[in-house]
Amino acid sequence: MTHSFTYSIDFRRINSKPLSDCCLHLICTNGGGSFEFNGKNFRIERNSLVVISSPLKIKKIEATEDAAVEWFAAPNSFLQGLLPANNYSIGGSISLNTNPVIPLSDADADRFLCDLHRIRERLDDTELRFYTEIMGSLCLTMIYDIFEFHAKYYGTTEHTERAGYIVKSLMDLLATGICRTEREMSYFAGRLNVSPKYLSATVRRLTGHSVTSYIDRYTVPILKKLLNDQRLSASQIAEMMNFKTLSYFSRYCKKHLGMSPQEYRKSLQPR
Repeated sequence: MTHSFTYSIDFRRINSKPLSDCCLHLICTNGGGSFEFNGKNFRIERNSLVVISSPLKIKKIEATEDAAVEWFAAPNSFLQGLLPANNYSIGGSISLNTNPVIPLSDADADRFLCDLHRIRERLDDTELRFYTEIMGSLCLTMIYDIFEFHAKYYGTTEHTERAGYIVKSLMDLLATGICRTEREMSYFAGRLNVSPKYLSATVRRLTGHSVTSYIDRYTVPILKKLLNDQRLSASQIAEMMNFKTLSYFSRYCKKHLGMSPQEYRKSLQPR
């Protein structure tokens, strides 16, 4: 599967249409600026790190004459597929959707820039056989560093309001592995005693992502694990995962793995 990655130093491009399905990671290296996100104004200065999963929501971009930034954007679907199923990334998503700016120390800013420059150096290596895996490894290092920065500055804030409780309960439910057989939003809404409309709107408002994207985030690792077991046929896996038909199972693999079950298994074989 081919993914579109973007590196730039142009602050004015951070809400351009090509980034509609991407997550933006920006650091201010000089001067300052401001922007509006989700109806709120945010200022940045030297060493400000900005992480936004919906760049098209950014408006009113302003910058000082000496402002300098570097940023990298990657598809949300690609980044979500990298992360293991854990709740810290969910809590971070909720927090960053409310306030996407993390002030860094000089040392942490240098660490992030190192992550960013390693990614930039490999962007054009698209002819490599394992280009996607290389980019995934570099992005994952960057993401875990961002987790560390966020936890250091903001701590592990608990969301006690009902909406936050619903989102956390959904993630706890997904972490049990239930999505091996249950992937309909109506099922999870019923388990949480809310309507599908409320669940969808609440998750979107607090995290910036859909319920389906989180269900898929927990489902894909299960799917890969089963496909890695050569003793199981595609039909057996489809039945174990409660897909109604083999063709639907194949379409799901094509959508989330970029290839059919057979092609995925072939990709695991030594070349």
